[in-house]
Amino acid sequence: MNIRIEKTTNPKPLPAADDPLVFGTIFTDHMFVMNYETGKGWFDPRIVPYAPITLDPSAMVFHYGQEMFEGLKAYKTDDGRILMFRPDKNIERANNTNKRICIPQVDPDLFLEAMKELVRTDQAWIPEKPGTSLYIRPFIIATDPFLGVRPSDTYLFIIILSPVGPYYPEGLDPVKIWIEDEYVRAVKGGIGEAKTGGNYVASLASQVKAHEEGYSQVLWLDGIERKYIEEVGAMNIFFKINGTVVTPMLNGSILPGVTRNSCIALCKSWGLPVEERRISVDELVAAAEDGSLEEVWGSGTAAVISPVGHLRYEDKVMQIRDGGIGPVSQKLYDTVTGIQLGRIPGPEGWVVEV
Repeated sequence: MNIRIEKTTNPKPLPAADDPLVFGTIFTDHMFVMNYETGKGWFDPRIVPYAPITLDPSAMVFHYGQEMFEGLKAYKTDDGRILMFRPDKNIERANNTNKRICIPQVDPDLFLEAMKELVRTDQAWIPEKPGTSLYIRPFIIATDPFLGVRPSDTYLFIIILSPVGPYYPEGLDPVKIWIEDEYVRAVKGGIGEAKTGGNYVASLASQVKAHEEGYSQVLWLDGIERKYIEEVGAMNIFFKINGTVVTPMLNGSILPGVTRNSCIALCKSWGLPVEERRISVDELVAAAEDGSLEEVWGSGTAAVISPVGHLRYEDKVMQIRDGGIGPVSQKLYDTVTGIQLGRIPGPEGWVVEV
């Protein structure tokens, strides 16, 4: 399908070079939109001026939560090229989410071309200050005006862009993480491995509680035994224990992060032992107490690598070594961002030029 392009006649002023790009607050001039109807499929792919959308108050997305979203980034290299980091993995995950919540699949080639064409259209918005990027947010919403629990017959697929700085105000300074022992986010067989809003709204009460105590994010335990580490609200989690990199295995309730996958591949390529397995909060506390817990970091598209300096579980506050960033965390950040910015070579297919 050809993508129709309608340029804005009223472009917004670009952020100044020294403007603070608070994550997710500034949006570019254009957006991609495509419609779906049962029996017709996806049709009318178009890039149009960024604007509010009109939906019926009874649109199913408002009442039954049938929606998905993704997140990835585009970067400007030192020589002026525009790169996207592993977009094929985000597209694959998007269609896996679609399958889980009964949204029609999107052709991967069209998905990729839609993102590339939109980034080309608004490429002037890509920030070049260190630590910045152009965040890409594809999402699909159910639009049938119907009050009943079933898959929608109509959908909107939309992509918007946002120039962003660091996700956490701390940047690469270590963050403080609260281990949640009251609420549950997801269980195996549910939608924990899907990137859909229901997973995130379930985390809000805990996140508010953590913020009130001075913690940046919540680290979830499993929903059945309430003892095994799963993931942080906005990141996957890694631990370095006695020289081994340990991360919770994917079990159906953990989001399969693209940056997580990249960290595992890089650590293995450096000869570091890596274990994807269950790790209990008791094991974690014991490792912190005996000094074998050497590093903790989170990984995700928004933050890339976020070192963790403190963990809190019940009344125990655990400082990770000296509370600073560790060598593996630093090396992963430098390597991933170096690949994203085209400064160092990465594995084949990890960057796609726009």
